[in-house]
Amino acid sequence: MNITTKKYFTTFTDRIGNQIPGWIAAYDFSEKRGGFDFLTKASAVYSSNIEGNSIDLNSFMNYELSKEKFKVGKEIAEIENLITTYEFAQHNPLTEANLLHCHKVLSETLLIKSKRGKYRTEQVGVFNKTGLAYLAVEPEFVKQEMATLFEQITELLSHNLSEEEVFYYAALIHMRFVHIHPFRDGNGRAARLLEKWFIAEKLGMQYWKLPSEEHYKINQQQYYNTLNLGVNYYELNYDRCVDFLCMLPECLK
Repeated sequence: MNITTKKYFTTFTDRIGNQIPGWIAAYDFSEKRGGFDFLTKASAVYSSNIEGNSIDLNSFMNYELSKEKFKVGKEIAEIENLITTYEFAQHNPLTEANLLHCHKVLSETLLIKSKRGKYRTEQVGVFNKTGLAYLAVEPEFVKQEMATLFEQITELLSHNLSEEEVFYYAALIHMRFVHIHPFRDGNGRAARLLEKWFIAEKLGMQYWKLPSEEHYKINQQQYYNTLNLGVNYYELNYDRCVDFLCMLPECLK
C-alpha cells in the first residue's frame, strides 16, 4: 500500500472530503475550546484511554492542580509521558528519527528499556475477546516497511496539498502505521500522534488542537472496526478503507 495513492480520494471527497473546507472555516480554534496546553493534555488523556488507561480528563486535570496530594502511579506516568511526546512533536519536524524518539518517551511505562524507541524484533498480533484478530508483518520486514512509509510521508510533506488532501493522507498514514504495527507496544498512541503531526506540519500549529483522539475514543468500536481490513498483513483489503478515512474529518463537526 503506497500512501501517496489517490485511489480512494474521489470516494472520500464525495462522502465527506468536500465538506472539510467549510468545517474548517467554521471551526473555532480560539481559547473558547480550551488553551493550547490544556488541549494537548486532553489529546494525551483520550489517546491513553483508548488503550485502556482509566484516568479520565477530569481526574487528570485535578491531579495537575494538586500533584502534591497524589501518588503518581503507572497510569498517570503514562499520560505524562505521552504529553511530553506531543510537546516534542509540536516543536520538531516530522521525521522517522523524531518519531522513534517520541516512542522512546511514550513507552517508558509500557516496555523494558531495550525495546523503547526501537522497532520490534518479535512477531505481534492484535487480540480481542475471541482471540487473534490481526497478525502484523514479520519483524524482519518492519524496518524496510517503515523506511518506505517515511519516504512516502516525506514526499507528501514536500507537496502543496489541499485541506481535503491533508486529511485524506493523514488518515491513510495513521491506518498504514497501525497495520505495520512497528513497535512491541505503543503503536496506537504513536499512530494518533503521527496523524496529527502530519496535519499540523501541513496546515499549521493550531491543528494540534483538533479533538481527533477524543473523537476516536467516543467512537472507539467504530474506530477498531474500520481499521480492521483483514486478518493479517498480507490480506488487507484497502478497498474498504474509506470508512476509516472518513472518521478523522468528523472531529471538525
